Amino acid sequence: MLDIKWIRENGERLQAAADQKGMEVSIKELLQHDENKRRLLHQVEPLRQSRNKLSQEISLLMQSGQAEEAGRRKQQVKEMNETLAQLETELAAAEQAYKRLLLRVPNIVSPDTPVGRSDADNVEIRRVGFPARFGFMPRDHVALGELHDMIDIPRGVKTAGRRNYYLKGAGVLLHRAVQQLALDLLVRKGFQLLEVPLMVRAEALTNTGFFPLGEDQVYAVPDEEKWLVGTSEVPLVTYYSNEVVDVTRPIKLAAASTCFRSEVGSAGKDVHGLYRVHQFSKVEQVILCEASLERSEELLQEITGNAEELLQLLRLPYRVMAVCTGDMSQKTYKQYDIESWMPSRDSYGETHSSSSLLDFQARRSNIRYRDAQGKARHCFTLNNTAVASPRILIPLLENHQQEDGSIWIPPALRPYMNGMERLVPPGGSVQDTLTI
Repeated sequence: MLDIKWIRENGERLQAAADQKGMEVSIKELLQHDENKRRLLHQVEPLRQSRNKLSQEISLLMQSGQAEEAGRRKQQVKEMNETLAQLETELAAAEQAYKRLLLRVPNIVSPDTPVGRSDADNVEIRRVGFPARFGFMPRDHVALGELHDMIDIPRGVKTAGRRNYYLKGAGVLLHRAVQQLALDLLVRKGFQLLEVPLMVRAEALTNTGFFPLGEDQVYAVPDEEKWLVGTSEVPLVTYYSNEVVDVTRPIKLAAASTCFRSEVGSAGKDVHGLYRVHQFSKVEQVILCEASLERSEELLQEITGNAEELLQLLRLPYRVMAVCTGDMSQKTYKQYDIESWMPSRDSYGETHSSSSLLDFQARRSNIRYRDAQGKARHCFTLNNTAVASPRILIPLLENHQQEDGSIWIPPALRPYMNGMERLVPPGGSVQDTLTI
């Protein structure tokens, strides 16, 4: 959410940002509701004060025996209450309309964000590593998973419906290994680990910018009046809601959590295998810092670098993309996506995302700090997906497969894989592997 005073002064700029993001919201209409709300408040507040003053006078008049005068004042109060009842009804409607539109206003975008309509207009910033080239017919991750008896999609569908799966044996080890590698990396970088709630109140999703526009992507738990999170970003940011925090040094939080996403509107898109599923796990980075564009930019580069470091440890080719206006969410000021090379797609596929949000989330969540002059200000927030699994298993399995069907394990993962250097299909050589 943006400061309404800033919106009044920058309406045209904000409307341009909304149009570039493809957000259907009228800043002009919002400002009309804002003006109407303020006009009604200017009528209501003096009337309330006058009524309260008259009520006090009535009490004094009654105590002094001036019943006739007290009666005249009571009639005045009655007339005021009738007027107030009408004005307060109008004010409540105006405030509701104002809030409804304000919650749909998008964040502004950074000056260096590319203008575009979809992910096809994202701009490549850099490329690291080289796409795998095989001297044999490579298998995709589903075929490799079946060969190694580590991925079972048919039984996942049988149990839970489309876009569900089972991981087995070495698949589970890899799934957990990449998460633990990411957590250990972030701990070394000074992040504090949290175990977070997976069911949250609607308020937490609204305050972090996922509601109201993303409500169709989130699973509801109606009897509890709660929702299943699609990222631990929500509980990590909400941890400090309605608090004044110390950001002399940036607050760095991380969590590994199961996540849930309904994927409404993605029918027929990326449906093969493990790329787009309803349940997955993520290691998330969240940072709260002072309200400084320079500092937030440094931290955006830092968290993006953390994700890149993980991919380098996994020995995976990737590229970093500057996300264009039309591919950004409502809450985002600046965003990078990191795409890993996926041989089965013969292209790069998104595996990580980094975002700078300025004070958009902190303003909604009421997270503040005191600046050098002691003034309370809203923090800036940033987030990044350090790793998401099982999607990361796609490039991990496909890029490191060998002609004999075995899968090479990067050295950084081996401590989490009981020292295994490669995975061998059941019935293959047992050298350098372990029976799962």
